[in-house]
Amino acid sequence: MKHKIKALTIVLFTIGSIVFTACNTKNQEKMKTENNESIFPKGEKLPSDWFTGNAFLSPLVSQDKNNNFSAGAVTFEPNARTVWHTHPKGQVLLVIEGAGLYQEKGKTAQFIKKGDVVNIPENTEHWHGATAATKMVHIAITNFKDERQVTWLQPVSDEDFAEANKTASE
Repeated sequence: MKHKIKALTIVLFTIGSIVFTACNTKNQEKMKTENNESIFPKGEKLPSDWFTGNAFLSPLVSQDKNNNFSAGAVTFEPNARTVWHTHPKGQVLLVIEGAGLYQEKGKTAQFIKKGDVVNIPENTEHWHGATAATKMVHIAITNFKDERQVTWLQPVSDEDFAEANKTASE
């Protein structure tokens, strides 16, 4: 009887160790995904004519016979941002990681974070990007009008960016 209890104890201990290890490994993988890895690849660096700092695009959906829009994951490293621009048929931003800023011309900058949705009306002059201290990733869904999606304008000045960071943090 003592041998059976000892054997059963060893079996239960072994099963418990296996379950603990499996749960711990799964939690570590989940934390790694949540903290260190984006859902989509970082993509290719975007041109400095349209972006200040390090911004990257991973295309997700291209315009085709079914979709009159494109979608892409855009990664902004700290301080990175678009230049002022407009979209002839609007744009939607889905923030999926980090925190950033969105500003329409003549309005106060808005702090945006993971889980926020920004619906940008057509022909509205605006810019968006990371904060000075945080990375941001968003999905940009941009509509076409007559085969055009965007009109790029002037860069956001460092002074305006600093003011947006200050205002958004208050």
